[in-house]
Amino acid sequence: MLLRLRPVRTTVLAVLLNILLAPAIWASDWQVQLDDKSGLPVLDRGGSPALQSSFAFWQGNWAWANTSSRLQINGDYNYSLTAENQSLDFNLAAIIKRPDEQQLTWEFRIDAGSQIDTIIGGGVVFKFDLANLGAEMGQPRLLSDNRGWSWGNESRRLELKFDAPLARLYFERGNPAEIRAFFFKDSLSPGQQTIRASLTLSGDIAIAPTAEERFGPADISSWPSDNLDWKTSPVDLSFLNAAEKPAGKRGFLRAVGEQLQFADGTAARFWGTNLSANTLFGTPHDAVRLQARRLSELGFNLVRLHHHDSPWVNPNIFGDRKQVASTQQLSAESLERIDWWIKCLKDEGIYVWLDLHVQRALTERDNIFAFDEIRKGKETADLKGYAYVNATIQSAMKRFAEDYVSHVNSHTGLAYKDDPAIAAMLLTNENDITHHFGNALLPDKQVPQHSELYMAEAEAFAERFDLPASQTWRAWEHGPAKLFLNDLERRFNAEMIQHLRAMGVRVPIVTTSTWGGNGLSSLPALTTGDLIDAHSYGGLGQLERNPQSSAGIMHWIAAAQVAGKPVSVTEWNTEPFPTPDRHALPLYLAGSGAYQGWDALMQYAYSQERINGSWITASNWHAYTDPALLATLPAAALLYRRGDIREASTTFIFAPSASTLFNQRINPANSIALRSAAEKGKLQIAMPETPELPWLQPSPIAQNAQIIRDPGQSVLDSSNSSSSDNGELRRNWQQGIFTINSPRSQLATGWLGGESIELGELSIASKTRNASVALQSLDGQPLAKSRNLLISIGTRAIPRDGNKVPFYVEPFEGQLSLTAPAGLKVYRHGILAQLEEQPSTYANGRYTIKLNGTLATNWLFIR
Repeated sequence: MLLRLRPVRTTVLAVLLNILLAPAIWASDWQVQLDDKSGLPVLDRGGSPALQSSFAFWQGNWAWANTSSRLQINGDYNYSLTAENQSLDFNLAAIIKRPDEQQLTWEFRIDAGSQIDTIIGGGVVFKFDLANLGAEMGQPRLLSDNRGWSWGNESRRLELKFDAPLARLYFERGNPAEIRAFFFKDSLSPGQQTIRASLTLSGDIAIAPTAEERFGPADISSWPSDNLDWKTSPVDLSFLNAAEKPAGKRGFLRAVGEQLQFADGTAARFWGTNLSANTLFGTPHDAVRLQARRLSELGFNLVRLHHHDSPWVNPNIFGDRKQVASTQQLSAESLERIDWWIKCLKDEGIYVWLDLHVQRALTERDNIFAFDEIRKGKETADLKGYAYVNATIQSAMKRFAEDYVSHVNSHTGLAYKDDPAIAAMLLTNENDITHHFGNALLPDKQVPQHSELYMAEAEAFAERFDLPASQTWRAWEHGPAKLFLNDLERRFNAEMIQHLRAMGVRVPIVTTSTWGGNGLSSLPALTTGDLIDAHSYGGLGQLERNPQSSAGIMHWIAAAQVAGKPVSVTEWNTEPFPTPDRHALPLYLAGSGAYQGWDALMQYAYSQERINGSWITASNWHAYTDPALLATLPAAALLYRRGDIREASTTFIFAPSASTLFNQRINPANSIALRSAAEKGKLQIAMPETPELPWLQPSPIAQNAQIIRDPGQSVLDSSNSSSSDNGELRRNWQQGIFTINSPRSQLATGWLGGESIELGELSIASKTRNASVALQSLDGQPLAKSRNLLISIGTRAIPRDGNKVPFYVEPFEGQLSLTAPAGLKVYRHGILAQLEEQPSTYANGRYTIKLNGTLATNWLFIR
């Protein structure tokens, strides 16, 4: 949650170092720390939030009144907070301290500038993860006299107590997972108001430093600016695509069992990214060609074209949204822009993934049945959810698909459906009814005509399989409803796929993705497609997620791998931006993906702005300008695509019965079986035979697979780390370190500062607290014999003023030692991309490179 790192007074530095490097702080799996922005408490369990809190204020009629805040570190667990709410005309300040090891205190001062009547009010909202921790911790309880709340039991407890009664304290809508504590309500008068609160902990809950304190004081004005050129790549891995030029030369891609193959039988593995929105339609043709080349040099061999139909993109695939009254026709000019991207990518050996629907905004002129009830007072309507029961929306989607995939590329002469450079197609983006959008069709959602269709389908399904009709329509519940929703989603998928196949589409087709907390009960409908696709977004500290209690970005992807099906990941990233350890994610996911046998990984996103050199911003969606991600993306591409990691020889198959799958909420957040299996071997999910879903094919189960049927069964021991069965991957979640030790790629990422990392040919002694260091051969030889080596170094990168480039990049300090043949020299990129030799020593078959923090580069070349 680090939005910006600010300078910390040097007099505090020594104190902070003592705090941060004390291992006892991290001994507990339960930790309370302050949010880096709001200064409010966050309770983590094993790296996942168990309690989150935030400021929340409302004007009249529940109109949101935003509060901007800034936390300042003053010393040893001593903080000050300043906040401003312009809508309600008040400033808020707070002093936050830790009187002892099990207590935090806040002294809030509200300074209101004017009299405001007829407001709702506000204060702090507390959200508890009762879905996963309710059984262990119980439900929160409100203290008497509006004085606060408590949560926990005799062995572990939190109590937040205010020194005086609050204006209001209540469970929001009776939901025990959300408490609202109002500092004031109904009106706000000029003057000052002081509110004091204390959080008292008991049991094994520890108070931890903030993220900013952990990463260290950052005088970013002293850091070097990145020297990235948006036109070129600092590393050239285009040799990985040389044999594929032009993309499609091996014939159409196909799904063969659990593997992707080209028509000539060659196995396919894709390391990809997303080109999105304005990037597609606003990038000049000459820049498109440059970017296609740059993408190849960075190691990508698959690009997904995304947000082509979204209403916030102008122009989009339908043209200028100010002039287009419907979404019935595609813009010839916009199609030509897509054509040119496909042509240039194809020439570089890069395949293309096409989405058929992302966020299309239907209009009144699209002739959609019951349009007025789904537009909800707006000019346009989102089709998500409604498409599953509305035949006119389905027809509109089919017409779009016909026009899009049958369009003949003006630069290649091939229709998209006939071009083997098109690797796969997605029916609809993040649009499932088994978890997310089924509720949109319920009778209480003020869409009566859609609800009538939905309820009729539910009643018919219940009657067909003798299920209780009173439960079958209840989309929010597990049980008969999950059977029905999967069947309804599958019927839509099957009809759309049949339509595409009849048009001549030959490549694999994906239905939609598992995303945003989907459980395993969402997987059956997805098996209608040729691949299972997943989206996964992590947050700070993924390497520290304890699988005994917490799910991370990798676990959510692993839980999407259905036995007998290939798996793709069309979106992975971390948020919020700029997460300071994001440099670790490419390496962690590439190593995990190779070990798990995942078939395609696509970072989101390379860019969604016009790439022309005149408007370059820093964003979570613009990796092409982000030195933290670009530092390690090429290294990740190389180890993943080249097969530097051996696939797991141990397969764990979670094989639930139909009753378990459909009647229980099972996902990585609440299932230790899923998390632990993905740490030790390859995880797959088996689909069960289900009488109510005769189309659901039971998954094949390998003879040597280890079967897991209980979602609560762990395959890990009680240690603080896990190792892959091939010995090449290791993650220590207590230390927050992930390593790869293979013949051609060796790396370490995470909290390396103060640690001595010894891999096969690489030794790392880092003074920089959180960093990534990867050593790889570029000539395909084992590291000890290679005469062409690449060192990739990732550290924090912080944009100027929140979203400006160039970034400030934390310089790496430490010493690297590696085994390699004699006679090599170390270089870095210098002025005009020329290589400049860097100091090193060679003795006893090893090179030693000392980095004192003055070397402004993320890459070293040894040749």
